[in-house]
Amino acid sequence: MSTASTARITRDDLEAKLREVTGEATETVEAARPQIVGGAVAGLLLLVIVAYLFGRRRGRKRSAVVEIRRV
Repeated sequence: MSTASTARITRDDLEAKLREVTGEATETVEAARPQIVGGAVAGLLLLVIVAYLFGRRRGRKRSAVVEIRRV
């Protein structure tokens, strides 16, 4: 048997509950934002470094060594 009340749920009740839930989510996101931004910056920096190193390696493989001798 259910013990549900017969009171109707109003629009104000729904809005209040939605504000409560979104308020908690917003607080959580705001608290985690510095860590997320720091991680994104570190990841981007790592990506740039790896791309630079792979570019240097590829440049060394493709560059020709020209030896000039005087006769």
